[in-house]
Amino acid sequence: MPADATKQGFAAGASERLPMPATSAMNDAQRAAAQALIDGPRKGVYGPFLPLLRSPQLLDRVAKMGEYLRFESVLDARIRELAICAVSRHTSNQFEWQMHAPLATQAGVAQATLDALQSGARPRQLPRDEEAALDFTRELLATHGVSDASYDDALASFGEQGVVELASLVGYFAMVCWVMNVARTPARAGGAAHALSAFPQ
Repeated sequence: MPADATKQGFAAGASERLPMPATSAMNDAQRAAAQALIDGPRKGVYGPFLPLLRSPQLLDRVAKMGEYLRFESVLDARIRELAICAVSRHTSNQFEWQMHAPLATQAGVAQATLDALQSGARPRQLPRDEEAALDFTRELLATHGVSDASYDDALASFGEQGVVELASLVGYFAMVCWVMNVARTPARAGGAAHALSAFPQ
């Protein structure tokens, strides 16, 4: 792991469990999966795809779902990035937080919103669509469903397709965060966002 990468996991001495395998140790399916990532919109093998290389077919299917949710969803980039940041904070995942907090800022999410999320607080004074997305995301993560009030707000902001894609985005990023948490996959070196701290802060 590069010296300036942020470790995943808060236990003393936590070290990466499933790093990038050596090319010589990969089978043909693993090499093909890695090359597909390099040739695709991600342009490299990093984050959840490091541990997922142990299951190349799963990696391929996870990558395709992620490509749609990140790059083609009907949801605005600002809403997608806000939801991803909420999931990465909920799961205390360093990789996704450090990757997506700067993208959220670029997409128009206020720095004060990200600062509140990072500390574990509920952001205040949000635009209506961000409030609907954040309530939906946090409620889904906490209770495994959403109330009628949160559903109706999300429906009014994003429509039925948007609601389905928001729920899927939350589930997708929770899944890849869990995979990385198990693997202790570090953040990429040189991340612009401050590392997450363990709860409570």
